[in-house]
Amino acid sequence: MKIKNVLKTASVLTLLFSSGLMKTAYAQLSEANYRIYSVKLGKEVSLNEIVEDMANADVLFFGEEHNDSVTHYLEQKTYELMYRKFGAKTTLSMEMFTRDVQAVMDEYLQGGIREKHFLKDARVWSNYKDYKPMVEFAKTNKLPIVCANAAGRYSNLAGRKGQKALMELPAASKLFFAPLPYDTASGAYYDKLMGLSGHSATPDTGKKIMPVVSMGGFSLVTAQSLWDATMAYSISEHLKQKKGQKVMHVNGRFHSDERFAAVTQLKKYRPKAVALVVSCGSDAAFPNIDWKQYLSLGDYIIITDPAVPRTYKD
Repeated sequence: MKIKNVLKTASVLTLLFSSGLMKTAYAQLSEANYRIYSVKLGKEVSLNEIVEDMANADVLFFGEEHNDSVTHYLEQKTYELMYRKFGAKTTLSMEMFTRDVQAVMDEYLQGGIREKHFLKDARVWSNYKDYKPMVEFAKTNKLPIVCANAAGRYSNLAGRKGQKALMELPAASKLFFAPLPYDTASGAYYDKLMGLSGHSATPDTGKKIMPVVSMGGFSLVTAQSLWDATMAYSISEHLKQKKGQKVMHVNGRFHSDERFAAVTQLKKYRPKAVALVVSCGSDAAFPNIDWKQYLSLGDYIIITDPAVPRTYKD
């Protein structure tokens, strides 16, 4: 894309996003704003090819950067394409909602409660507008959404006092996170977590609720692993209850890059489940991408156009 056209697209999108016209803004995006690379095939492919590949898989982990406009556009497109191919067998699973608000989500999808109550009681992220199109698509087409994550209060408790503190909670509370004890990060993923510091210690949440690893003895590994295990467990339980489902799970890319974290945890709960991993993020070199540096991140690597405005600032 020529520099002049990039700047023109960026200025238009800035106006549209600031006006809240998300649907119109998405209409400005196209294949010119991203590139998809298949690690297996060793070449660039289309979004349709990812969906076609899901015929042989159970779960698509779509790893995002939470404020990437192009990624949210691609998530919506992927979800719609999966519905076209798999129909009612399509399920959306989301890091952005926690297990303790599943009933609220179900009530909203069924049309039983008003949106204003849903927004409040489901404790939606501050950038909910980025995910609203998928929720509304599910509602319109009567598709389930799995509220997959563990609430921040539980990960915070785990980080401060360990899994023993979770074991002491009421039985009703334990329904809202992975069964105890859960596996904690090890090996290369452990090293990756231990390398976090400062703001980067909140790589995959919509809110800055996670302290630095070394702060007051807080264990980021124990806390982060609860999120990973809970999301994997939620996906596993859905697959167990509804045979033949095709699950698209949306999470921060830190939860699924290199098949670590939630992807590894899923193997514990459902060893036979086949997962595809998409790692999506921007690169200043776009569209001249050195794919070799990204090959370890997933089955499909998507690089987005950095000229497109972010939906919010870090």
